[in-house]
This record gives sequence, structure tokens and C-alpha cells, in this order.
Amino acid sequence: MPLKPLALLLLVGALIAPALAAAFETRARTAFIIDDATGAVLFEKNAETPEPPASMSKLMTIYMLFEALRDGRVTMETTFPVSARARVMGGSRMFVEIGDQVPVEALIKGIIVQSGNDACVVVAEGLAGTEQEFAAQMTRRAHELGLSSVQMKNASGWPAEGHVISGRDLVALARLLIREFPDYYPYFAETEFTWNNITQPNRNPLLSLGIGADGLKTGHTSEAGYGLVGSAVQNGQRVVFMMSGLGSMSERASETSALVRWAYGAFDTVRYYGAGDTVTQVPVWLGAEESVPLVAPRDISLLVPRADRAAMSAKVIYDGPVEAPIAAGQPIAELIVEVPGRESARFDLVAGADVARGGLMRRIEAAARLTRDRAMGMLPRRSAE
Repeated sequence: MPLKPLALLLLVGALIAPALAAAFETRARTAFIIDDATGAVLFEKNAETPEPPASMSKLMTIYMLFEALRDGRVTMETTFPVSARARVMGGSRMFVEIGDQVPVEALIKGIIVQSGNDACVVVAEGLAGTEQEFAAQMTRRAHELGLSSVQMKNASGWPAEGHVISGRDLVALARLLIREFPDYYPYFAETEFTWNNITQPNRNPLLSLGIGADGLKTGHTSEAGYGLVGSAVQNGQRVVFMMSGLGSMSERASETSALVRWAYGAFDTVRYYGAGDTVTQVPVWLGAEESVPLVAPRDISLLVPRADRAAMSAKVIYDGPVEAPIAAGQPIAELIVEVPGRESARFDLVAGADVARGGLMRRIEAAARLTRDRAMGMLPRRSAE
């Protein structure tokens, strides 16, 4: 059996653009936007600082409720009672009444579309008994998810000492909702909801602007200012973003829409490989075939700066040669797209075909090559081609 070093294949040719695109400026106190496919940061401002998220923290309440649905602890038809505490909540409301038994699906819409503080308390009490216990559970779960800045003191984002989350973690939470709950995510794009004969519009101003926005949540308190966590898709490429600390609803709408337009204007969507496309071939050890194709298991595309695409390169890294037998679809390698000045983008590559273990003669030949290579000091090592 040969040594199994990390092998490297350089892919020749310009792939993506340099690190910096045209500068973006904003009046927001905090801003953060990423390319969802790779997590590449397109712009950030104070994104690591934990700050009051106002109603944007309702995303954590919704995450907990979606998990309860996924785990089978509740269904869309499950009802939660409305307590006096929930009924008297101020601020934005769903207008539930004491004694109501409210279905989970209605509460989802009441939180997402109407930003109902009362609906959040109903969910908190329904899932955890008390809002205080629910806030503690949210904080623990957020930390388990890697959202280390999260400190939840209530379910709604009502002003409370120490109730904070960073802009980076808000965007990470939004991405979790999009990826983990694709069946439920369309609720974020609903434009209005009626409960108790009161119809209220979705507070997200971007949904009607034709820029591909399909979620997620606004927020406002006097301390936090006006904020928004959002997502948009154009040409199959999704960006996820947030802004906070803005001075008015109109400024929130103009600044967040400008950020989305900038992202799709300063960057191009570049598609490198389609799902199933062969990226390269790698050698196989003790196989019926000498090599196996590496293919993209899904479309590989990036948002890249428009200004200059000549400086980027890509490489395939794998632990090789790859030992047979190999099954089609088996993860084999990573395609790493290097972006000077920015974090590299990484994509999994899988085997494009089955490769059976070689017969006796093939193994004898491989053993002979290994003996020769050892004798000549030619054992496989870290290499570039």
C-alpha cells in the first residue's frame, strides 16, 4: 500500500475576479452581505459586534418552531393557548385574544408577516412553558449552531438588557433557515396575513421591488434603529444580508435595496461547472481502471467582482492516489477557488463512475511499481501538476 499524501492538481486558466469590487458606502451602523453558495463576504461593516436586533431576533423563535415541526413535536394543526401575558404585549401584534387556541401555521404567519410580539409569546409558552425558559433554550440552541454572539432574553426582540446578536450571526441564522427548512421558507415571501379580521402587510419593503427578494425579517426599536435581514436571488445566485441602525423606514428600504443592487451590479454570476460536469481525472490505486473522473455534484458558481477576472486560479486537492473500490458519488476531493485578498471558495467533488478493485495481475503490477518507486526514491509526495 503506498503512502497517501495530499495531492494537488492546478487547474490552468483564469477563473474568477480579484478580491475587491467597487466600494460600497452605507449610513447603516452595521451591514453584512455574503454570496450564499460559498459564504464569500461581499461587504461588511461592524458585523462582529453584538447589538440589539429588535424583531430580527424573531428569526431564532421561528427557527425553534420550525425545528419542533421537523422533529414531530408539533404539527401545523397543533394549537397553542393565548395567555394574558401574550395578550397584553405591545408593539407590533397579531391581535390574538385570551382564550384563543391558535394553530401553529397561523402563528408562523403572525410572526413572519405581522411581526407579532404577542404571537412570539404564545409560541414561547407553547414550546417551553414560559418565555424566560424559551429564551434560555434559544440561547443554548444558537450556541450549538455556532452562533456564539446570541444572547436571548425574550422571544420577540422586545428591548431587554443583554438581548444581542451580531450581524454576522443574523446572516448565518438566515442561511440556516433557508437551507434547513426549504418547505417552510416560502412563508417569508407572503405579502399579507389576516387574523381576527385584521389584515396586515408584510413589513419587508424589498418584496415588492423586483430585485429578487424573498425574505426574511425587519426590526425596529429606538435603541436598535431600523434594520432588516434579507435574501435575494438573481440568475440563480442568492445573497443573504443584513443592515441595522438606520434612521427610518424609508432609509431602511433605500439602503437595503441599494446593497442588493450593488451586489448584483458590482459582481457577476460566473458558472464554472454544471452538476455532473467532469472537472479532472485522478489516479486510482489497485483499481480495474487507472483513473476516475471527478465531477461536480451540483452547479458550481460564484459571485465575482466584475472589474477583473484575470487574477484568480483554482486547484483540486485530494488524498491520493485513490484506492479502489470506488463508488460513483463518493466524495473524493475539493475544488478550491483562490481569491487574492479574500477567503477561498471550496466545493466538494465526487467520483463520476464506479471503479472496481483490480484483478490479480493488476495488483501484481501495482506492487511491482511500488517496489520500483521505493528503490528509486520516488514514493508519492505532495506535488503539483
